[in-house]
Amino acid sequence: MSIQVTPNLNEVGVVSSNVDTGILSELLNQSQQQAIARSAAPEAIANQESESWLEAIRDRATAIVHQSKFPTTRDEEWRFTDVSPLKQVKFQAAPLVVPDLAALKPLLLPEADRSRLVFVNGIYAPELSAVVLSDGVVASNLDRLPPAYRSRLENYLAQIPGTEEVFTALNTAAIADVAVVWIPKNVVVETPIHLLFVSTASVAPIVTQPRCLVVAESGSSITLIEDYFNQITNLEAEESEAEVGEPIYFTNAVTEIWLEENAQVNHTRIERDSPEAFHIGKTAIAQARDSRYTCNAINLGAKLSRHNLDIFQTGEQTQTTLNGLTKIAGNQVADTHSNLALNHPYGTSHQLHKCIVGDRAHAVFNGKIFVPKPAQQTDAAQLNRNLLLSPKARVDTKPQLEITADNVKCAHGATVSQLDDEEVFYLQSRGLNANEARNLLINAFAAEIINQIPVSSLQQALTKTINR
Repeated sequence: MSIQVTPNLNEVGVVSSNVDTGILSELLNQSQQQAIARSAAPEAIANQESESWLEAIRDRATAIVHQSKFPTTRDEEWRFTDVSPLKQVKFQAAPLVVPDLAALKPLLLPEADRSRLVFVNGIYAPELSAVVLSDGVVASNLDRLPPAYRSRLENYLAQIPGTEEVFTALNTAAIADVAVVWIPKNVVVETPIHLLFVSTASVAPIVTQPRCLVVAESGSSITLIEDYFNQITNLEAEESEAEVGEPIYFTNAVTEIWLEENAQVNHTRIERDSPEAFHIGKTAIAQARDSRYTCNAINLGAKLSRHNLDIFQTGEQTQTTLNGLTKIAGNQVADTHSNLALNHPYGTSHQLHKCIVGDRAHAVFNGKIFVPKPAQQTDAAQLNRNLLLSPKARVDTKPQLEITADNVKCAHGATVSQLDDEEVFYLQSRGLNANEARNLLINAFAAEIINQIPVSSLQQALTKTINR
């Protein structure tokens, strides 16, 4: 499939050179070991002969990784986020394990008790999943996908621009499994589909490469929950959790979502990894004419996280809504980069990203909107609001508009503030203590984003997390 790309957007985040490939080669080697182990599974062997196209995709991505360098703060797209701590950890291939379903119970959504796919270390776990969907809706993994859909995968997988970005290429080169959600034409899925990606950690740090592909055919509608979490497993008997500490692992995830004409996708992405984990995620969206895409991105966990969100409006009268919330503390670093290309007339986009930053944590927001000359009658708005809870908390914000069209309505801005002492005092005068007053104000700040999530049990769970 061909997607029109605004100049330079396809190169966002790309770092090319043959310098400093050591860490990339090691990550690639360990990740591909998991893919090799996975390929020995009976269900994988049955499909290998018909998937030369997938091997070709892996090979192209491998070549990109070998030609790339590890990003540093000297690269403009990474100037505020130092990912060099990844070099200090020796990651191993993720084991093929299945945790106990009872251990996942706090993460399960009652609204999705018959539409849940669980992936452990990037590999589908049918024992933990529950999928009973009608109207031809497909929610499966690469190996179990019906033949009629498998034959169409190569038209979508790794076909949205941006595949040459180094971490995206690293994921593609090591594809071991794929979560696939396919909504047929004019089908409205009433229940949310929950994709739960669990990272298990033994004593040794691991690297995982989760992959997700969603295709919403024309006139279809879906609510999608993409959830990243961790679980400590396989600890040696003589070692206690106190001795081992929080698990260390690296999740490098890629999700691609295709919306055909008049399709609607409401997508919530939650990152709540271990406080010692590393998480880099890529979300790539292709929107056809009259489609409507909403993203609610919640970033809570990980020692260092980065979410790259690339949206391509490929037809007229396309609507994009981006809601984001980052809440971090301690020494966490959370970076959100969004790139939105409105390439056609009458497109709309509205983005609100909020950051709550405590202790010595560091939040980064860089949002770019491209409005080329063909995109007349465009309406685009972007706002980043930040709440600092500590004198040592830090935020770097950079909302950007690049406009060459002359008949548009566009605005962008950013604010940085602290809790209002007068508001805290007022709440205390109403009987709350200082901590309760602060939490109430923080919750109110976050609620504007949390309340956009169309799953009530998830709203409640995230509200409790914000209040901790």
